[in-house]
Amino acid sequence: MSASHRVLSDAIEKDHKEMYDFYDEYVKAAGNPDAQERWATQLRWEVARHAVGEEIIVYPLMEEKLGNKGIQLADQDRADHQLIKERLYKLESLPAGSKEHADLLKETMDILHKHNDHEEREDLPLLEPTLGRESSSEAAAKFKRTKQFAPTRVHPAAPNKPPFETVAGLMAAPIDKLKDMFAKFPTEDMKEHLKTK
Repeated sequence: MSASHRVLSDAIEKDHKEMYDFYDEYVKAAGNPDAQERWATQLRWEVARHAVGEEIIVYPLMEEKLGNKGIQLADQDRADHQLIKERLYKLESLPAGSKEHADLLKETMDILHKHNDHEEREDLPLLEPTLGRESSSEAAAKFKRTKQFAPTRVHPAAPNKPPFETVAGLMAAPIDKLKDMFAKFPTEDMKEHLKTK
């Protein structure tokens, strides 16, 4: 397992950083609708997979390990995810380069930042000590594996709790991956400088 995924918190925070990097690239590409479309697609793709990974792996752990407090935190996190999914779903219908697209993505990122900060400052610091290092490493590996099979597009109407989410995700993922074949993503040249960050 790579050093960046030693514990669950590391895996989650690594994804959060990637989301911010993708959005920064979107902002830097202002005036270039093609580049903005590519970065917005990459961001939506990452958020969709990350959200499903958390909903299947992390939030059930919070509910199990933290009792009523964990249930409250997980419910709030799922509600945040719903707000984000609804906005990202709407974003797909807006043309990149338009003011509406940029405004909606900024609004989405504002919600995402607040949600991610809450996870990093409250959820994960409460959860990690209850897991221990070995269980946290196992959860990080499961989280990473789950993302490989997760839908790559947001589905606001889909259930967000296992086992129904797992079934819905397995059904949606192949269709999403087919759509991804026709979507524009950042080229390797565009992503090259992110590797050095």
